[in-house]
Amino acid sequence: MINILLVEDDSIISSSIKYYLTNEGFNLVCINNIKDGIENIKSSNYDLILLDVTLNDGNGFDMFYEIKKIKDIPVIFLTALDEEINIVRGLEMGADDYITKPFKARELLSRIKNVLRHCSSEIEELKIFNITINTRQAKVYKNSEIVFLTALEYKLLLTLVENRKNILSREQILANIWDVSEDFVNDNTLSVYIKRLREKIEDDISNPKIIITVRSVGYKIGE
Repeated sequence: MINILLVEDDSIISSSIKYYLTNEGFNLVCINNIKDGIENIKSSNYDLILLDVTLNDGNGFDMFYEIKKIKDIPVIFLTALDEEINIVRGLEMGADDYITKPFKARELLSRIKNVLRHCSSEIEELKIFNITINTRQAKVYKNSEIVFLTALEYKLLLTLVENRKNILSREQILANIWDVSEDFVNDNTLSVYIKRLREKIEDDISNPKIIITVRSVGYKIGE
């Protein structure tokens, strides 16, 4: 599961973001001040930090420097300050992205995925059972033999493997693969793509071990 820390002192915004991202399969921890945020980062492991610039006990720019002294964690600034000077400052400091309020939930999700995708590009290989995914070359191998996947099949497999500890609903999967194909993909056709992918990577499609169906919920990677 992707772990995200949100440092935001507006409880309404925090609640909205937590509700949306939790439904999208993320684990989100909300903290409303710099002091507690720094202590939490020292004791926990996060894949990404959403950081408000204007906080009650200081500003996010100062907290950013403190975060980088502790761990090299991707940071996206959240702020109502949309002046160019603040955007430039945040990016020049080394922030991975910057989004101004108000923003749509889908925009935030897209930016989070882009940052995570960029940061994970350093991980060249992902392995599950006898399947190896080379993320740099976007190639998949089964028992060291290349498996030819369409762009959508590749994204579908990558989505499941990157969330291997989670059960993903069909809606979550569709949200992740929608932008890689111009083909119309809905809840019904998703089953077709799952079947095609299984035919290429499973040893026995009648008894799949890699892509497991969780009845009435969705899919997950087998253990």
